Amino acid sequence: MPMICLSDFEAYAKKHLPKTTWEFFAGGADECCTRDDNLLAYKRIRFRPRVLRDMSVIDTRTILLGTEISFPVGIAPTGFHQLACSDGEKSTARAAEAMNTCYITSTYSTCTVEEIAAAAPNGFRWFQLYIHRNRALSEGLVRRAEAAGFQGLVLTADLPYVGKRRDDIRNNFQLPPHMTVKNFEGVFEEESCSEYGLPPNSIDPSINWNDIYWLQSLTRLPIIVKGILTKEDADLAMRHGVQGIIVSNHGGRQLDGGPATIDSLIEIVDTVQDRVEVYLDGGIRTGSDVLKALALGAKCVFIGRPALWGLTYKGEEGLREVLQILHDEFRLSMALTGCQNVSEIGRNLVQFSKL
Repeated sequence: MPMICLSDFEAYAKKHLPKTTWEFFAGGADECCTRDDNLLAYKRIRFRPRVLRDMSVIDTRTILLGTEISFPVGIAPTGFHQLACSDGEKSTARAAEAMNTCYITSTYSTCTVEEIAAAAPNGFRWFQLYIHRNRALSEGLVRRAEAAGFQGLVLTADLPYVGKRRDDIRNNFQLPPHMTVKNFEGVFEEESCSEYGLPPNSIDPSINWNDIYWLQSLTRLPIIVKGILTKEDADLAMRHGVQGIIVSNHGGRQLDGGPATIDSLIEIVDTVQDRVEVYLDGGIRTGSDVLKALALGAKCVFIGRPALWGLTYKGEEGLREVLQILHDEFRLSMALTGCQNVSEIGRNLVQFSKL
C-alpha cells in the first residue's frame, strides 16, 4: 500500500505497534476532548483563495531564530522514540537533518544528547527541558545540550504534574527493561523508576517565571517557552526575555478542557506583535493545516504523533516520508491559495466557518 497521507501512517502504526505503546502515543488526558479538538478546530477554518497570481515558482523556506529551514514544519519533542524504531532519536535526528528542518529533542529521549548530535552532526536542533527537583540534573543537561551543539532551549511550562492519562494507568504502562531515559542513565536506582522511566514526582512542581532567569544564567542559548495558551502568559513570557513561544496544550495530554492550540493562536500573536517568534503544535495532519496556522500568525508548526508514526513505519526513511508529504501538501496549498512564499501568507487568507 502506498503511503499517501499522514493518516496512512497512523493506521500502519496502530496495526503494528503493541497495544500499550500505541495507546501511550495516542492517548490524551481524561476524556481526550482537547486532544480531539486540536484536530477538529482546523476543520472550522476555511481558505479565501486568490487566483491568477503566477504560481510557477513557490518558495516554502522560512527562518527560525536566524536559521533557515526548508519549510515551516519541525518535529515536536516526544519521548521514547525507541518504542517506535530501534535507532530511536538518532533516526529522528537524521530525518530532520535530511529534510533541513528543526528537531526539538525531548528530555525523555532513549538516546543521549551526545548520541543524537553525533548521528546528525549538521542538524538544526533545540533541546526540550523539564526542570527536575534535583536542579543540578537539569543544569547538567542544559550544559550538555549546549556543548553538543543544540541551538535553542525549549522549556516545557505546562507540566507541574503529569496529566491523568487513563490508558497508561489501565495498561500499567512501563518502559521495556532494555530501554532507559538515556540522559539520566546511572542517576537513579532502576527499581525506583515509575512508568515514564524516572522516579515518581521527579519533575519540580514549583517551577515559575523566575526560573527563566535561572536558565538564562546557565546558558547563552535562546529560550523558547512551550505550553502557552493565553495572552496573559504570552505577555509574561516576553517580559521575562524569552525568544520564542510554542502555543501548545501538550497534544491534549495535560489539561483536558483547554482550548485547541489553533484557537489560542490569534490572541497570542496579537499580544506579542512580532516581538518574539510564535510557533504552534497540536493537530497538524495536512499541509493545509500548516498553511492555516501560518495564516493565523505562527512562524512554524511542530508535529508530535505523526513523527512517531513515520518512525514506526520505516525509521528514518518513514519519518522523511511523513515530512516530505507535509512539505508537498503545504507547497500545493500555497499554490492553490495564491501564495508564492511564506511572507505572502496572512490572515486575509482564512475565514472561520459559520458551522
